Amino acid sequence: MIDDHSLSERIIRLALEEDIGLGDLTTTSVVDPDSVGKASLVTRRELVLAGLPVFKRVFHCVSPDIVFKDAFGEGDVVPADKEVTLLSGPLAALLTAERTALNFLQRMSGIATLTRQFVEQIGPLKAKILDTRKTAPGHRLFDKYAVRIGGGVNHRFGLFDGVLIKDNHIAAAGSITRAVEQAKKGVPHTIRIEVEVEDMEGAKEALAAGADIILLDNMHPSRMAEVVRMINGKIKVEASGNMTIDRIKEVAQTNVDFISVGALTHSASAADFSLEVVPE
Repeated sequence: MIDDHSLSERIIRLALEEDIGLGDLTTTSVVDPDSVGKASLVTRRELVLAGLPVFKRVFHCVSPDIVFKDAFGEGDVVPADKEVTLLSGPLAALLTAERTALNFLQRMSGIATLTRQFVEQIGPLKAKILDTRKTAPGHRLFDKYAVRIGGGVNHRFGLFDGVLIKDNHIAAAGSITRAVEQAKKGVPHTIRIEVEVEDMEGAKEALAAGADIILLDNMHPSRMAEVVRMINGKIKVEASGNMTIDRIKEVAQTNVDFISVGALTHSASAADFSLEVVPE
């Protein structure tokens, strides 16, 4: 389930406020407020279902009287043209909440589906697929949740819960060694320090400086394999940069521990759903 209920609720209510504003002009002018009905949520393509609890919560924020009859659950692979859930309740509420609920569900299921594709490409290899901070502003909680549903692993949530020393930090500090020294002085000992490097020399310096994780940025797989052999299990190694479905297995075969994929959250296509009112 979503980790932070309070933040989840704020995101949902803000999205509804954005869409409804002072009221749903179309629905209030066309639909009898006492009308009840049903609507069917149907997939149009095969997908990994993610965000169903958020989808339901959107409707319940508009009307607590809406009920759901589920045919599939969170994390299920749902074939094309299948009914996911049947909604019943006040017809006006079903129509008013429809778009906001679908927006969340389509994005989250799209992310989960793409994540599953990357995970399946790796197969039994040890590398874990990580997300990044390249998320939709304000939606990171849901984006990263969807990655987990798809079988991926969350990297740091934000700037506050992990140290990742990147090229600009190194430039500002003067060297990898200096940047790691400063980080060790400034953060609790329980926080791991990760350093981004671009070549073997940088990896050796980061290892000598006491980094806990090394991030190989935009490095050719053959070079990655060399660094992994040099590290020899002393610390964890992550690969990043232009990770696509076509090359992810080759990268995993270098024996890195993690592969971070920005595309999971910045380029996932929206999953294809339809919500259709069921005629009486």
